[in-house]
Amino acid sequence: MSSPDLAATDFARVAAAHPDPAFPHFHPRPAQGWINDPNGISHLDGRYHVFFQYNPESARHHRIAWGHVSSADLVRWEEHPVALRPQGGGPDEYGCWTGVVTDDGGVPTAAYSGVRGDGGHSQVVISRGSADLVSWNQDGHIAASMPSDPQVTAVRDPFIFHFNGKRYAMQGAGLASGHAALLLYTVEDLADWKYQGIWLTSENAVAAAHTPAEIWECPQLVRVPADSFAESPSGSGDASSDGTFSEDAWVMMFSLWLSGDHHEHANGVGHLIGSLAEDPATGLPVFSPQSGGKSDLGRDFYAPQIVQLQDGGAAPGAAGEPKALLWGWANEGPGRDGRRGRSQDEIDAAGWAGVLTHPRLLSVVDGALAVAPAPEVDAYRGTQLASQAARSVELPPYAEAVVTAPGGGPGALAAAAVVELSLVADGEADGDSSPQTVFSGTLAAGEELRVFVDASLVEVYRRGSVATTLRAYPAPGERWVLRLPEGAAADVWQLEQPA
Repeated sequence: MSSPDLAATDFARVAAAHPDPAFPHFHPRPAQGWINDPNGISHLDGRYHVFFQYNPESARHHRIAWGHVSSADLVRWEEHPVALRPQGGGPDEYGCWTGVVTDDGGVPTAAYSGVRGDGGHSQVVISRGSADLVSWNQDGHIAASMPSDPQVTAVRDPFIFHFNGKRYAMQGAGLASGHAALLLYTVEDLADWKYQGIWLTSENAVAAAHTPAEIWECPQLVRVPADSFAESPSGSGDASSDGTFSEDAWVMMFSLWLSGDHHEHANGVGHLIGSLAEDPATGLPVFSPQSGGKSDLGRDFYAPQIVQLQDGGAAPGAAGEPKALLWGWANEGPGRDGRRGRSQDEIDAAGWAGVLTHPRLLSVVDGALAVAPAPEVDAYRGTQLASQAARSVELPPYAEAVVTAPGGGPGALAAAAVVELSLVADGEADGDSSPQTVFSGTLAAGEELRVFVDASLVEVYRRGSVATTLRAYPAPGERWVLRLPEGAAADVWQLEQPA
């Protein structure tokens, strides 16, 4: 599929010409306008497609459309025309909100939350796409409306999954009781979803501990590789004698909405890890959560979407390892946790808002979610600027640093070893207090951190754990400085677009 067929614009050229030094060069997005939730992530004919909520008219959250970028290799990205737009008089006239793209008998089909008016309930709207996902027919077809169940007071964000050869869907919801919930649908016909009821709520003890919210937004459910994951008696997989197995696990992820949230999202994103089994009485899937946690440790991460690259409903013994890639949204803001941010006036002047993260590969390690940058991101490594640097090293505005710590024995780290990434003003010594500490985290013996800086976006990945996503805006004359504990070392690369 060639670029002319896609009527695309090369993102690298857009980024290189952008006048704002805070604009990312290695995370694709339009040059102007507001973006938020990644949507409709797909892998079709060897090409990745990432849609996202988009206001091309201003850097504010209003009249949301779907933007669209694509890549054959997760490195070289192209921007395409707006995919979906609010339709006057239609069920999405107030916005084309979060949703997915799926294959429906060979026809790419978007299923998303449409809202008819400000404050109205969302409905599942479907639109059919062209083979290259560039052109869409928005005829206003409604596949599911607000359930008549009086317990359900809010609903949004459809997600489609497959299990045991059948297609299902779920939506996030809020209940009259104040609890968050998932609603389950059977989807034999994509144009007509059948509501099956409330599937899971935050009253569940495991969910209450790890995913507290008033509404579960942007629900996701995917099958990922796992090792040593504790299996429930009702699940599938070959358990070992100690009650663990090393096949796969089901990961359910939510954005944890609270009343009063306005792109601050104090509860962030959480996940549950469990098993999926078929209820012998109803034939419907049953999700049994067994553990969970935060899906990102930064305050600037929300509304992720995951694409399942292998069929999550494959029969036992089917070839192929389940692979799941995640993108999240990092928003602008007035600054959090003591970091300097951007005011709304500054955002308006810049003319753009919102960044999508690097694609992230999911797995379950020792019963916990592990998040790593997709291996393809390594292609951005350009000139190596430092090798085994100690104590303090300066990073350019576009950089990757890999921090390593020795294991036990001579040279081992102190118990309270800390890695810090700071913005330091010209004239300040590296050891002085920084006016802005962007990231601070402990480092244990044998651990590895990967730190990415892309203008105003920072992503920190800890091997075997989840990432930390942060935004920070260097002032004129400030430079990035990475401080290391005694015994740790860092390799540093300039990020560069590959030829």
